[in-house]
Order: sequence, then structure tokens, then C-alpha cells
Amino acid sequence: MSKNPLGQDTVRPHNKDIEICQRRLSASELKRNIKACTLCEADLPFPPKPTFSFSARSKILIVGQAPGIKVHESGIPWNDASGDRLRAWMKVSKEQFYNTKYFSIVPMGFCYPGKGKSGDLPPRPECAEKWMSPILDKLPKRQITLLIGQYAQAWFLQSRKKATLTETVKNWKLYLPHFFVLPHPSPRNNIWLKKNPWFEKQLVPKLKKR
Repeated sequence: MSKNPLGQDTVRPHNKDIEICQRRLSASELKRNIKACTLCEADLPFPPKPTFSFSARSKILIVGQAPGIKVHESGIPWNDASGDRLRAWMKVSKEQFYNTKYFSIVPMGFCYPGKGKSGDLPPRPECAEKWMSPILDKLPKRQITLLIGQYAQAWFLQSRKKATLTETVKNWKLYLPHFFVLPHPSPRNNIWLKKNPWFEKQLVPKLKKR
């Protein structure tokens, strides 16, 4: 039985022996294995192209959903309009954002999942099930994790997550100091931001201070 990010016992629906082996690898070996992963290849619209960035030096972990098509094409995490808004919320430059001395960037799904009826499909669950715990083990200096969107919040917060993303974000103080919860900064969320002006007025200034 493993520990979840809150230090609670939890059982993940994947092979524990495989997870233990991954945890024993060096960070560079783990990265190579992730880059070579074809676990959900049959369900992807393009050949697998895992996109992530992590380092043992990082103090902040950013966990989003899955790469969009622009990120898939460039191979650079958050290299799109969503990333521009996220960096504005955080008040950091691109140079700072991509410096692993400060930030590790690990999505819930490493590859572009394809288009759905209303935007991109959800991240494939296989990625977090197999890789997230071994990656967390390689981040000894992590002080806080930004949980962006419902999928990251569900995986990390588990039963502590509220019924809706809006309620989870409204209760952001409950998850400090280990987690800072955020809605996804996608332009598709403009309607949500307009309906919830308190987010940019109250939470974004707090995020910038961190």
C-alpha cells in the first residue's frame, strides 16, 4: 500500500511491483521510461509524445490536465494561450516558468488526448496511475503543488475535493500550505471567470505572492 500526497494510505489501480521498480530508478532513467511510454497509444490521435518537465531542485510543482494540440506540436509544456494566462496569474516570466530550479511541470496526462465534442478530451488516466507517484518521489524539495483543473484536484485531494471545481477553488484555504487549487486558465474558461470575478480579485493576488 502506498501513500497519497496527503500521507494517507491509498491503493492505485496499477501494478504495485511496477511502481516500486519505477521508484528505484534515477530521475534520468524515469524520464527516459516516460518518454518511451506507449501505454495508451491505441487511444491517442497521434503517436505518443509525452510532454513534461521535472527536477529534484524544484520547489513548486505544477499539475495540469493534458497537453493541447499546440503543446503537442511544440513539445513545450504550457506553450499556448493557457500558459500565457497561467504565467500572468503567477506573475512569472517564461524564463522563470521553464527553469526547473523553480518549477516542475507534470500534467495528469502526458500526451494530447484528442478532440471531444466541447474541447479536448480528458487526460488519459493511465499516466497518473503509472507515473505520478514515482515522479513525486523525485521531488524532495517540493513545497507546494498547483492543482490546475478538476482532474489534478481529484487525484491529489481525493475525498477532500468538493463536489464541484468552483466549490473546491472557493475553499482554497483548506488545502494550504501543500496545495493551491486553480481553475484551468484556458480561454474556454472565460465564461467561468466572468461568473466568478472573486477568483481574479481574491485568489490571483495570493498566488502571485507565492
